[in-house]
Amino acid sequence: MDSSDTGHTGPTTSPAPGALNDLVVLDIATLFAGPMAATMLGDFGAEVVKIEHPDRGDPVRTHGASKNGIGLWWKMLGRNKKSVDLYLGSEEGREAFKKMVAGADVVIENFRPGTLERWGLGYDVLSEINPRLILARVTGFGQFGPHAKRPGFGTLAEAMSGFAAITGEPGGPPTLPPFGLADGIAALTTAYAVMTAVHARTHTGRGQVIDLAITEPILTVLGPQPTVYDQLGIVQERLGNRSSNNAPRNTYRTADGSWVAISTSAQSIAERVMRLVGRPDLIDEPWFASGAERAEHADELDEAVGGWIAQRDRDEVVAAFEEAQAAVAPIYDVRDVLQDPQFQALDTITTVEDPELGPLKMQNVLFRLSETPGRIRSTGPAQGADTAEVLARFGVDSETIARLTGGRS
Repeated sequence: MDSSDTGHTGPTTSPAPGALNDLVVLDIATLFAGPMAATMLGDFGAEVVKIEHPDRGDPVRTHGASKNGIGLWWKMLGRNKKSVDLYLGSEEGREAFKKMVAGADVVIENFRPGTLERWGLGYDVLSEINPRLILARVTGFGQFGPHAKRPGFGTLAEAMSGFAAITGEPGGPPTLPPFGLADGIAALTTAYAVMTAVHARTHTGRGQVIDLAITEPILTVLGPQPTVYDQLGIVQERLGNRSSNNAPRNTYRTADGSWVAISTSAQSIAERVMRLVGRPDLIDEPWFASGAERAEHADELDEAVGGWIAQRDRDEVVAAFEEAQAAVAPIYDVRDVLQDPQFQALDTITTVEDPELGPLKMQNVLFRLSETPGRIRSTGPAQGADTAEVLARFGVDSETIARLTGGRS
């Protein structure tokens, strides 16, 4: 499958225009939250120019697993982007960047607060060049406040938001996720914030600054903890895989050594589960009618459900739950994800052609649009591969380009 044909709508000979084809995004951020937001915009047609330090590049190029010395995370995170080497700390680099700003819609950055201003590239300067420019500033703690100047990473947000405090087994240590959870949530939020600002610009004619702290989106998705504490003084504790809102809700081991997860957020589902496992008597208990009260009897419910599941192989468990219209899911690793027929039907993990590595698999675009679908047009490019072409298109003269690229075309 050619990369130009990749998308949730399947291969086409004449792909529909992307919803964001008229947006030009300058990605001067590094690692995850900011660059991932730019990737999401690029997936739906935005022209994304990745600006990298000529000597170091984006650290994500060497982050995680690699093949033949080529970073695989970069291939996904750098997709649908053009790579330009430009050092913003130099006068010539700044002047070239200003020319690019004049023709851009969005700049996404994640430097510590004050860095752009120190370089003479604060929003007051950039908006003078382009009043329609939207500047998305993604930092650990925001642009002001006592922690603003601290270095900020997703791990710190996962710690300070309260996520780690409620994750893990009862009596065990706080637990961090083994992937960039806070960064991913912040990336989704940044993309949403950019589109909100773009929409506002259609009415005002002007851009604006987006101040996004990585600590805040993950805190929001953790639910009503602040409200509950404010009103009732309750601090949520670690419950492992259980929930304080309903039961049974846990992971359960099957007879063949696999695992499944079930949820009973709806009362009707909880009742179906108990009938399925041969304990309809529990439905008549006064406490069973409330999810919160069922959670107080999680030991009894887990014993009933877990005992039934432990006597059956995974496929039998899943089939029985599906027949009973009760919510269940096998616990997958990446091998299972690649083989799942539903993911295959949706083309959730798609195959794209990479000029360095050949065909490779990666997650597809996030959602399907019926008229202006997203698609993966290219994988992460070699560092600086598009420097001369892009700078020339933004009006940087050939002599300056030659100096900035060291004569490389």
